[in-house]
Amino acid sequence: PALFMENARKGSIVSRANSIGSTSASSVPNTDDEDSDCAQESPKETYKDQRRRAHTQAEQKRRDAIKKGYNDLQAIVPTCEQQDFSISSQKLSKAIVLQKTIDYIQFLHKEKKKQEEEVSTLRKDVMALKIMKVNYEQIVKAHQNNPNEGKNQISDEVKFSVFQGIMDSLFQSFNTSVSVTSFQELSACVFSWIEEHCKPQTLRDIVIGVLHKVKSQLY
Repeated sequence: PALFMENARKGSIVSRANSIGSTSASSVPNTDDEDSDCAQESPKETYKDQRRRAHTQAEQKRRDAIKKGYNDLQAIVPTCEQQDFSISSQKLSKAIVLQKTIDYIQFLHKEKKKQEEEVSTLRKDVMALKIMKVNYEQIVKAHQNNPNEGKNQISDEVKFSVFQGIMDSLFQSFNTSVSVTSFQELSACVFSWIEEHCKPQTLRDIVIGVLHKVKSQLY
């Protein structure tokens, strides 16, 4: 019995020791698990930091590019130059720079269109001059082949007198019949004037009258 009781006492002590060991072990923090968690969370935080840093750098580059663009616009667009000395110390706002740039582009488009129209007109003039040149070259060539042909021709002064007489007569009828108060009245009156005073018979009578007048002055 004594031995049995001694063994029971020892077993109780061992059981309590195991119990205490398990309790204390459960209360001790698991450093391996924490290290593992820290190792897993640390890359996540580093990745976030990298993304944040990359986003900050990209945003800064974007702002620098926008700033450079506005500076370039102010340097290129003449109207962005400060004209008022009272605001020379103040920087132009981005809205003003954009509006002045838009106005300048529209002005350039109008100038381009105007220059294209001028170029088209000049090309037509050049074509007309080329045609006139060809005609005069033919006239000169014909005159050189027949030098005696132009001896009986009337002078340029007489031609001008005939032309002036015809134009004076037409202008008198135009001045009395056509109103130039507005473009609408001009458009409405000019066609009726052409129909009334520019008929073939009317023009024929005018030319005959002018020729008789010039003839009486010459002879």
